[in-house]
Amino acid sequence: MTQDADMHYRKAGTADLQQLQQLGIEAWSGFEQVLAPEHWQQLWRGINNEQLYRELLASSECLVCETGAGRIIGMVFLVPRNNPTDLYPPEWSYIRFLTVSPDYGGRGIGRKLMEDCIAQAKRNGETVMALHTSEMMVNARRLYENMGFYILREIEQRFGKRYWLYKLEL
Repeated sequence: MTQDADMHYRKAGTADLQQLQQLGIEAWSGFEQVLAPEHWQQLWRGINNEQLYRELLASSECLVCETGAGRIIGMVFLVPRNNPTDLYPPEWSYIRFLTVSPDYGGRGIGRKLMEDCIAQAKRNGETVMALHTSEMMVNARRLYENMGFYILREIEQRFGKRYWLYKLEL
């Protein structure tokens, strides 16, 4: 898995909002075929919700991979500690929406984004990084496990699929 020479990695900002949302739609639309129609509609409302991306940009650091032409083809959001949810306690940082364009899969983009995310979390003084993922995300789960994340527990199903909470001590 080698990265193409014209790809580069950087932090994203609000100027990238439309491309982030478009990447989410492009990449996550592939799950329409594996979800029941009502679950697909629920997921679609999330990935197509501009406000969700605005909130993530405001509360986290977004790392992206883009082509030499400026097309964003990979993204990940690093949410710092003190942003608790029903899954994540206040002392944990966590990952949201690791996404790679289907046109660029298998080139190491997801791994590089995760490596950069882990390095950034360490620079930020984070001690724990977590994420949740599902049975639909076979490649992502393999990547996380190869990077040292471990399953902490199975969580409530979402979109009719099994989900797990993963944790990495930094």
